[in-house]
Amino acid sequence: MPKSATNEGITTVLLVDDHPMVQDGLTACLSYYPDIEIIGSTQDGKNALAQALKVQPDVILMDISMPDMNGIDATEMITEQLTHTKVLIFSMHDSLEFVNSAMQAGACGYILKDTGSAEVYAAIKAVASGNIHFSPSIAAALADNPQEEEDEKAKLTTREQVVLAYIAQGLSNKAVAKVLNISFRTVEAHRRNIKTKLQIDSLAELIRYAVNNGLIDS
Repeated sequence: MPKSATNEGITTVLLVDDHPMVQDGLTACLSYYPDIEIIGSTQDGKNALAQALKVQPDVILMDISMPDMNGIDATEMITEQLTHTKVLIFSMHDSLEFVNSAMQAGACGYILKDTGSAEVYAAIKAVASGNIHFSPSIAAALADNPQEEEDEKAKLTTREQVVLAYIAQGLSNKAVAKVLNISFRTVEAHRRNIKTKLQIDSLAELIRYAVNNGLIDS
């Protein structure tokens, strides 16, 4: 059970960053806010999912550049399995390519590491409440550079593309779950999402789509 469920008004936070000084700084600045509680930390994306499953945070403050697994891949895995947990990216990268990839992976916000403590606090509370939050410079860049109509392949997340590739190769949902080390229900959910996004019903059409978009060889 999420810790916040028994402490009304408290937003629980998990820190994921490979720099101890960054974690120490975040812990220090967030300690001034009585309605924020840091309930765990880890230094790489690979352990982020395990830690998140263990402590069930309301919000994860997630770095991008980390060893073993980057924050974007970790975000996608976490948002697949913990639907109540919100991921807020906390990164030095201000490129819109990183921002768009993070949002596609399921992040609810993106703030930069030069952000002051008041904005970090505001961003955490915003995403915990179901809103989206960007650093002002990121928001301005997004406004000035609206995404063009997405191509067919970009409609799917990276994980959905991987799942579709395996399905198109003839693997059952159970087999895909075993290969990717995820639950059968997660694969079923991906399959439903893929069909909904692409407006495709039949396996033959899914295979044709996968071939046409380079997900599998013809």
